[in-house]
Amino acid sequence: MPAAAAAASGTAVASYTDYIPDSVKSFVSDLYRSIRGGDVVGTDKLYEGDFHRLSARVYRDAPWPPAKAVATYCDDDHVFLLLYSELTSRDAHARLPGLTLTRRADSWDTYCSLFTVVLQNALTMQLPNQWLWDMVDGFVSQFQTFCQYRTKLEDKTEEEISLLKRFDQAWSVYGVFNYLKALVENSMIREVLEREERLEQFTMMNGYEHKQGGSNVLKMLGYYSMIGLLRVHCLIGDYHTGLRCLLPIDIGQQGVYTTVTGSYISTIYYYGFANFMMRRYADVIHQFNKILLYILKYKQYHEKSPQYDFVLKKNEQMYALLAICLSLCPQNNLIAEDVSTELKGKYGTEMEEMLRGDGEAHYDELFSVACPKFIAAWPPVLKEPFTNYNQDVYRLQLKLFLDEVKQQLFLGDIRSFLKVFSVITIGRLAQHMRLDENALRAILLAYTRKTHAVDNYGKITSSADFDFYIDEETIHATESKSSKHHHDYFLTHISKLEEVMGELSEVQLAEPAISPGEEACMLPSYDGAHWHC
Repeated sequence: MPAAAAAASGTAVASYTDYIPDSVKSFVSDLYRSIRGGDVVGTDKLYEGDFHRLSARVYRDAPWPPAKAVATYCDDDHVFLLLYSELTSRDAHARLPGLTLTRRADSWDTYCSLFTVVLQNALTMQLPNQWLWDMVDGFVSQFQTFCQYRTKLEDKTEEEISLLKRFDQAWSVYGVFNYLKALVENSMIREVLEREERLEQFTMMNGYEHKQGGSNVLKMLGYYSMIGLLRVHCLIGDYHTGLRCLLPIDIGQQGVYTTVTGSYISTIYYYGFANFMMRRYADVIHQFNKILLYILKYKQYHEKSPQYDFVLKKNEQMYALLAICLSLCPQNNLIAEDVSTELKGKYGTEMEEMLRGDGEAHYDELFSVACPKFIAAWPPVLKEPFTNYNQDVYRLQLKLFLDEVKQQLFLGDIRSFLKVFSVITIGRLAQHMRLDENALRAILLAYTRKTHAVDNYGKITSSADFDFYIDEETIHATESKSSKHHHDYFLTHISKLEEVMGELSEVQLAEPAISPGEEACMLPSYDGAHWHC
């Protein structure tokens, strides 16, 4: 850099420093000392509390100062300044609209530098799991936003087109995949989760390192990167590969991913959506029932949290997906009473029409609400005429879904008839449905095909609420005896009873003053025929 430019840059940093409030200087200094001292609780308090309060009060409509401006308050520590840059850049992308392409590219460089340090060095610091989850989640979110930005070319200026050509490697899908996969592999987190004794210790410590001088950073970034890989694969429509990336994490059990609210909700949402697109509706219903009960119970505690909008959005998306699943796979016994009540309040009318087979428009509408913002992973064609293609992947996924719905519309009639007739000949059922026998046989085979799917472990599972077989020319139908989740019912009502008892224990009832004469009058007496009071 020329001397004049360097001097100008130094002057700019110095002038910026003059405008940094003392509260911000103290925050940077306290955060640095907390991380260097291994105080995870103190770091979490500063990250979750002070940072968001300062953002709302001091930098409501502006980004935080650049790393160079605060270097003097952290001994110019390179790793800490990368953490600070990642934190403030992620905050700017979340709060401030209309960020320039240069700032987006700078954020990519920050992540590249930070992840390179984590991958190539043996760190000795520990960070809160919330911060590490937000780091991976922000990385994928900014990639998603940038892909949406670069596929809207019609209104781009010549300067923006020039910058897109200049930063053609920023936020490339290959770069994002490479970093996420490197974090998973270098952390050896899959090996940790595969060995029972190491998994137990990992879960017990919530991913933190109990040894002096140990670090949870690489390990937890690798853990959360598996969830990040699931999300990226869902955004590009590769659901099978996304679910394979998540295989080391047992979704059926409580784990480290459930200790951070954003991680828990995001994992179940993308896991559910991937299974939804692969026709595993019963699994989706079961998992969404659990997470929606969790949100119903704890949503009130997140009202002042920065994640509250995220929780509400995912809540609405999962109810929309649940409505579709229960219309295509009507198994209401899999959901709890509270979730069923909420669902009927939101989409009761739509579900009734979809179950009757005349609600195709509702499938389109609910899918648009429930699906993630898909991305075009390929780089833009920066040649005239410029066109927008940010909706191409969404339209393709919507078409695939609606084609599946059309193939399943006739299954409702089969389900209705076979629930009425446990034994019926093919000829008689064909007459009831006004079909010829060959067409009916084809529909029965299609029903068997559509109600069965291969799970993540290669096992064929059924989502049908009844089974049938054909013996010569007779159809025998039996209702599937699906295991009812009695424990969920009792646990829900036990929890309600405990809440009521807790409220009653706080109520102090004043004992009425009763005179001896009144007490005597209150005692019952018997006259040989009747009791009197």
